Amino acid sequence: MTSEPAELWDVSRLRFEETAPPVLTARQRTAMDHRWEAAVRVNPTLFDGPVAALTGLERDDAGGLLVSWTRLTYRFRALRGLPDAPAVSGLFVAVLQPCDDGRLLVGRMSPTTSAPGVWQPPGGTLEPPGGGAALDVAVLRRHAARELAEETGSDIPTDALVPGPVVRDARGSVGFLFIAPPRPARELRERYAELARTEIASGVGPEFDRVELIGSLAELRALPGPLASYLEPAVERFFGS
Repeated sequence: MTSEPAELWDVSRLRFEETAPPVLTARQRTAMDHRWEAAVRVNPTLFDGPVAALTGLERDDAGGLLVSWTRLTYRFRALRGLPDAPAVSGLFVAVLQPCDDGRLLVGRMSPTTSAPGVWQPPGGTLEPPGGGAALDVAVLRRHAARELAEETGSDIPTDALVPGPVVRDARGSVGFLFIAPPRPARELRERYAELARTEIASGVGPEFDRVELIGSLAELRALPGPLASYLEPAVERFFGS
């Protein structure tokens, strides 16, 4: 099956609605568990932690977007491609981190991650808020700031992140982009290098095994390896603006 192209949406009003998890038949659950166990044997670093999963989208002509979501765990991703199984797509956050000379930071996912070798902005799968709390933009912003710090060592105040476009990638997952304030290029490189040294010394490999600062769409396309499906249109929008 051919993947659909990624899309970027400008959203003026964003709302969230929590829904019930999908109901699985015994056959579907068994197949999901077997697929998940096989994936863990290949990559033992996978863990079945909590995720916020997409269950529906409604857009209107005024720029509004209603996101329906539910609380699942990572193993539900194993339902993808299973005949007659409920469609399960992810929600994620990503941060466009510019440096003060106009270039943009991107990273290559390490071999132990769920997307080895893929270039993408700092970010990750959205975790549901604890204690049954509601999902909102404040939760997205906090999660995005945490991902930026964990993957690049660049910590910034949460409220400094500016909401950007909403993206839908080639697999149907929906992401929320944030724009970080510019940082000196040397600082971005040094903070990542310090983070990588610390994590390697502790026996935990960094999520990015390489970072680059790109100054154009052509430089992005010249990177060795695959790109996250939404990265090219996001970079094109960033440099076009």
